[in-house]
Amino acid sequence: MSQILLEAQDIVKYYGDRKVLQCDHFKLLRGDHVGVVGLNGSGKTTFLNILSGALLPDEGLVRRSCEIACFAQFGEARAEIEGEHRFAGSLKLDGRATVSGGENVRLRLAEAFGGNKPVLFLDEPASNLDAEGVKLLCDELKLAETFLLISHDRWLLDAVCDKIVEIKDGEICSYSGNYTAYKEQSEQKLERQRFEYQQYLGEKKRLTEALIDRQQRAKSVKKAPSRMGNSEARLHKRAAQEKQEKIHNAQKALESRLRQLEVKERPKNAPKVSFDFSLTDPPQNKIVIESEGLSFAYEEGASRRSIFKDASFQIPRGSKTAILGKNGAGKSTLFQLIAGSDERIKIAPKGKIGYFRQDFAQLDFEKTVLQNAMEQAVQTEQTMRNLLARLLFRRDDVYKKAGVLSGGERVKLCFAKLFGSACNILLLDEPTNYLDISSIEVLQEMVCEYEGTVLFVSHDRAFCDGAATCRLIIENGKILEEGRVSHPKTAKGMDNQEKALLELKLAEVISRLSMPGVPNKEELEAEYQSLLARKRELS
Repeated sequence: MSQILLEAQDIVKYYGDRKVLQCDHFKLLRGDHVGVVGLNGSGKTTFLNILSGALLPDEGLVRRSCEIACFAQFGEARAEIEGEHRFAGSLKLDGRATVSGGENVRLRLAEAFGGNKPVLFLDEPASNLDAEGVKLLCDELKLAETFLLISHDRWLLDAVCDKIVEIKDGEICSYSGNYTAYKEQSEQKLERQRFEYQQYLGEKKRLTEALIDRQQRAKSVKKAPSRMGNSEARLHKRAAQEKQEKIHNAQKALESRLRQLEVKERPKNAPKVSFDFSLTDPPQNKIVIESEGLSFAYEEGASRRSIFKDASFQIPRGSKTAILGKNGAGKSTLFQLIAGSDERIKIAPKGKIGYFRQDFAQLDFEKTVLQNAMEQAVQTEQTMRNLLARLLFRRDDVYKKAGVLSGGERVKLCFAKLFGSACNILLLDEPTNYLDISSIEVLQEMVCEYEGTVLFVSHDRAFCDGAATCRLIIENGKILEEGRVSHPKTAKGMDNQEKALLELKLAEVISRLSMPGVPNKEELEAEYQSLLARKRELS
């Protein structure tokens, strides 16, 4: 049996009068590689801080049997790292005291890994790391014996974790396997909730209808006619009382069963968003952006730093293009040249550029979420409300002022403005920064479903793999096409008809299972599971 290194019981944490975290029981065993996931603000960092001892719970206790090395999401590295240069070297550091943001992360990672402590706690260690840095982090984590990792990087969670802890609505639920396995289990759980909800509705309807029927029967029991003799009247009255008593007992039994019927909550479904893309007056050209022989350099004092040298590229209409390259290769520079209508880059006549940058300059902080979203929108208000709801701005959230939003919420509001605007070519520069995994997955779906053209720069490998139809690599001043890839939407589009049929069959099976006294229930259950499995294959 594996050694228990840490155990938490009956943990409760409040911020003011709001309960933010409840954990009945959690164990960390030697050899566990645990990923921690959840929406922004769900309590992930609070959970790690309580487990490490940096934060005391309001209730409950944590038992630790070993030292823990912690990497905080925000922090400064020590100026000197003694005896840890092997780890610093593996993360490509030179031991300098003055470092950039990315180098600061690498230096603090070297410090955490170099402590040789039995357990590692890491809070968003992939932030500010480029693709090479994330790969190096992945290699180090594979060598670590035991760790808890908060990350929004799905590729990293898939590569290194064997258990996922989800924090949702302040509660903690554990899943075995990596992130992909967790998503499959989570989807199965959601499908089961949908099934149970349909069964609950069916049974509630049946009991309610039966109760109404009994009530109507009770009213229809006739009194004895006035011309009936006393003896006959007594017999009739007794029979009527017995009948009414039976109906009343049946009615009480139905009322009791209705009260005791376990209430099932309706699972939340993401709202569907249907854009009228014709409102953007999109270009019909096959190639919407192109350049031939592009050269560009920055003047740095008396010297010039060359970025592009005789580079050429083409962006097809409707493509989703990932721009790849090392830090400083020129990815953001290319976006600035495209957005700035540089004469060396040709844009299709009807092409309208929308540019996402993380300075939030496009937001008016004094206006509400909805007012900001509608400011340049060509879509209807209902479409924009649906889009905001899909980005987790629900109900009264749309009336919040943009100035009070978190970094991640501001990013999502910028996306809403872009996707609902008259723009038909979108440039997204590191769009996944500040976003939790659920929001990244929503953005990925939006990019795949978008009818226009998208170019994006991202170090999120899973996002690139899931959204890109082609890739351009910036290297040594050239722009190289890595090759076309199958678009997730195109691949799924081939199965759209089958998916629609599956949805109909699933609805039919659920309806039949909800009926009382249904024959061959085991066969129907088996059919339901088979249809569900095929639906997951196509998703």
